[in-house]
Amino acid sequence: MSLTARIIPCLDVRGGRVVKGINFENIVDAGDPAEVAKRYDLEGADEICMLDIDASYQERSTTLTTVEAIANQVFIPFTVGGGIKKIQDIEVLLKSGADKVSINTSAILEPELIQHASREFGSQCIVVAIDAKKEGDLWSVFTHGGKNKTLLNAIDWAKKVEDLGAGEILMTSMDKDGTKSGYDNELNQKLASALEIPLIASGGAGTLDHLVDAIKIGEADAVLAASIFHYKEISIERVKEELLKNKISVRSNS
Repeated sequence: MSLTARIIPCLDVRGGRVVKGINFENIVDAGDPAEVAKRYDLEGADEICMLDIDASYQERSTTLTTVEAIANQVFIPFTVGGGIKKIQDIEVLLKSGADKVSINTSAILEPELIQHASREFGSQCIVVAIDAKKEGDLWSVFTHGGKNKTLLNAIDWAKKVEDLGAGEILMTSMDKDGTKSGYDNELNQKLASALEIPLIASGGAGTLDHLVDAIKIGEADAVLAASIFHYKEISIERVKEELLKNKISVRSNS
């Protein structure tokens, strides 16, 4: 685990709007992406993550106008994912204002993309996102926004993409997504033990304790959350205060 925990609000974007669902379904509107991103920057977020949630499923690339609009509003690291299929897609996103790209479905369909991308742009730019659901004692990996099950085991797959050159893993628990019942700390702790690269925990944030536990128990380097921030249930400042209270180092908002 890294020395300083990062707080990352996530913007799931569909049709040019921020949306939020439960277990990848029942989607509701949560605002304009650029406006929401700007608010998080001002509130002290360490990074922003934007995922175009239908891009892979609809077999199209991420909407560049949305990427550019967000990039113009924020001064913190900005990760973009959704529909990335080739090196040129990554190049376009980085030129449009993204600092990092998140690859999910294409990493599974074409693992060499991770290797080529990390060589071309540096591993610090390449985040591999994994959507996983617990089945028995293992976690199965899903593609296309959680729609298609693969034969991959999440922990084995995470180790493989680390070997291929990924700079970070963004692990979303499909069982926990949008439930506000806490992160899957069992999965995250197993991943953290297996990996050398940073782990971003995603799926399940509902209380301050959940965020603390993701770092203390799940051993994540960063916590990603959406609805608790979108609907102003918990502020980023409040999260940082709670982490400090629990002797977890955070970046100053000043």
